[in-house]
Amino acid sequence: MFFHSWSDFINMGGYGFYVWLSYGLSFLAIILLIAEESWRRKALIKEMQRAEQREKRQKMRGSV
Repeated sequence: MFFHSWSDFINMGGYGFYVWLSYGLSFLAIILLIAEESWRRKALIKEMQRAEQREKRQKMRGSV
């Protein structure tokens, strides 16, 4: 597609609002998915550490 000016590019032939809105929502969705995955990974690591500590405490109690 060829645009004569930046204004034409942003306007997208009268459909600029819908085009840029769809890009914005897609970008937001991707960012939220990445953030959610990061939060879940951190939570999983913490849970694994807790389970590991719990197992160590149980072994210590059993050996005494």
